[in-house]
Amino acid sequence: MSRHVHLFPLTEHVLWFAPQGLKNSIEQLEDVQETFNFRFTAFKILQSSTPSDPSLKDKWNELQAMINLVDCCRKDVLAKIQGLLGRADTLRDLLVLELSMWQDRQRRACLGDVCDTSLQQLEKWYTESAEDLFRLLWLLRTLDELRQKITYEGDPLPLQLCQLKQRLQEQMSCLLKSAFVVEIQPKMPFPSRRPLLLKTSNKFSVRVRLLVKLMDQDHKMEVKMEIDRDSANLVGFRRFNILPSNTKTMVKDRPQVEGLVCDFSHITLKEQKCCGSGKGKGGKGASEGSLPVTEELHVITFTLDYCYQGLKCQLQTSTLPVVIISNANQVSSAWASILWFNMLGADPKNQLFFSNPPAATWAKLSEVLSWQFSDATKRGLDMDQLKMIGEKLCGPKVTPQSTITWTQFCKETSPPGDTFSFWTWLDGILGLIQEHLLELWQKNLIMGFVSRKRERHLLKKKRAGTFLLRFSETTRDGGITCTWVEYNNNGSPEFHSVVPYTRTELKFLPLPDIIRDYQFYAIENMPENPLHFLYPDTPRNEAFGPYYSEHREGEMTEQKKYLNRRLIRVSSRHQDEPRVLELNSGASRIPEVNPEASHVLEVNLEAPHVLEVNPDEDRVPEVNNVLLTENMDKVSALLGKFMLDRNDDPFLPTPGEEEQLDYPDLFELPDEMPELNLDDADFQYTDLLTD
Repeated sequence: MSRHVHLFPLTEHVLWFAPQGLKNSIEQLEDVQETFNFRFTAFKILQSSTPSDPSLKDKWNELQAMINLVDCCRKDVLAKIQGLLGRADTLRDLLVLELSMWQDRQRRACLGDVCDTSLQQLEKWYTESAEDLFRLLWLLRTLDELRQKITYEGDPLPLQLCQLKQRLQEQMSCLLKSAFVVEIQPKMPFPSRRPLLLKTSNKFSVRVRLLVKLMDQDHKMEVKMEIDRDSANLVGFRRFNILPSNTKTMVKDRPQVEGLVCDFSHITLKEQKCCGSGKGKGGKGASEGSLPVTEELHVITFTLDYCYQGLKCQLQTSTLPVVIISNANQVSSAWASILWFNMLGADPKNQLFFSNPPAATWAKLSEVLSWQFSDATKRGLDMDQLKMIGEKLCGPKVTPQSTITWTQFCKETSPPGDTFSFWTWLDGILGLIQEHLLELWQKNLIMGFVSRKRERHLLKKKRAGTFLLRFSETTRDGGITCTWVEYNNNGSPEFHSVVPYTRTELKFLPLPDIIRDYQFYAIENMPENPLHFLYPDTPRNEAFGPYYSEHREGEMTEQKKYLNRRLIRVSSRHQDEPRVLELNSGASRIPEVNPEASHVLEVNLEAPHVLEVNPDEDRVPEVNNVLLTENMDKVSALLGKFMLDRNDDPFLPTPGEEEQLDYPDLFELPDEMPELNLDDADFQYTDLLTD
């Protein structure tokens, strides 16, 4: 668990046996004191009945020796208690140190690092330590009872016992206060599962735990939940109400969860309205502060009145600062604030952190950025990828000691000229991977973060058709592009890149299918797929084959005479031309095109053919070298099956009746147009022109 773990078993062992030894010493003191009390009572009776008895002097000397023994035993017990309290101080300090390390691990786990956040061992140590301290408190009370029975001049108990009892209670109070922790930080189940990010009116949950598993069955342990309890300095911050209730009872050893825990589930926050404005800060009310909503830090506090074996104290613990948003489009900016605050290890109670946020080093920021990818995609960023990101953020001379400001990270456009910040770009790529590229990213098929300069450096020594996949640097919400190398007649490498694919395209066509079916038009040549080898030298189908969509070839039977269709990507050599969706060779069905995507459907890149007819020439034009007259009889016969004479059509008025008919609503549209749903069966037909 940490480098201090090996100290605890020995310390526990010593502390556990010490109260047992102290108990034996107190029992011995009690025996000596009772013997002295019995003999002293007998001496008083003998003295009153026979005051001249010569044995009285010897008996008095014996009593004096016994009271000296009592005094010696009392001093010995007090010395042992002093030693135990010293060891308890040391043990408590070690426990608090271990707890602070756990809290640091919990903070890093919230940012995506893989950490052990189990409290099982700490709970065991805390409980055993508290049991020993409560045992010691009981022994002190026993010692106080002995003091009340017998006291004498120079008795050390009246003065020292009070001091020791006060010191012990302070230790116990300190141990209990540190033992009350937030085990699970606030978290919403949706729309974002990122911890510490809350949205008004959306449910979230949080759990608190008391690491000391000692409770009085007659005392109800009620936990009270508050938000921004110390809000005197938070001028302009929004205020929230906790719904449906802010109190809950702590229970011990539930079937699902062991220990003393209290789960606040299905909690929502509702923003209080500004006085006189009728709206909150989200509505630009009068109480709007200097910090934006995504930089307001709010702290949720829990309070518990604890009582056990007569010891009463109030325990309090708080969550890490949370950011509360009101719109889903604030998620990315809010998470950036949470990252920045927790990355720099700031004081959890410093809610005005973003009034003057400190800068971060690239060494620390790069680690946190890698955690984002490892947590969301199970694959972190390697050194080459981090180097590219660092150069984008800090320039080509980035070093681990390079500093990045909060404004540079989250507010400035990167690079200058773009309309979005560095974090917006990176978080957009993270979302793109999660939604459409997860398996490819996990299998290391996407290089991802590589500059254009390095991209060409990697490809120029590879054989023609070698390609790699990288993320676009100019697409706001994440885009991925493909670059491949070819060689001209002089042997010089030529590099080609397609316009980045975004969520819009990948929603309808998976990237592996794009790579498989992609076609590139060379000048005066038929289109062909230029993507042959994934960098460094993996054949395309070997790399992406497991991820292709399944295609079943159409069988030419009497019942089905269609060819299967397939959407493919086609590009021309010119970079400024739009990407094209093209039918596969021989396909005879209409392709599906996303109406929101800016694709162009091209049937033939050559100049269109115009059918020229000479009006002076008395002939029928040819199509595909076949005179149309050869099929005209068949066409006429076919149409004759469907066309009726006007006089024979029962649904049309006879000539002369049109003027007598009144159709005032004939061409008025209904309030609702029914939706027309068609499937493949609606488009099946029989070749009527065949014999």
